[in-house]
Amino acid sequence: MIKGSIVTRLKCALVIIVFMLIPIIPITGTIGLFILIFRPIWFKKLIDRVYVNKKMVNEEAGID
Repeated sequence: MIKGSIVTRLKCALVIIVFMLIPIIPITGTIGLFILIFRPIWFKKLIDRVYVNKKMVNEEAGID
């Protein structure tokens, strides 16, 4: 079974690749700028899902 964070990483990579293939509007840069300015909650949740396995490994190793 594929872990949740790996699936989330693959989805993010696929979306970024698709956006990079659309040369009409610089969508990737626009989304990045939006995230930098407004810091939406959906982005925070996405990052939490991406790094969920790393947090569990660090807790087991006693790293903060």
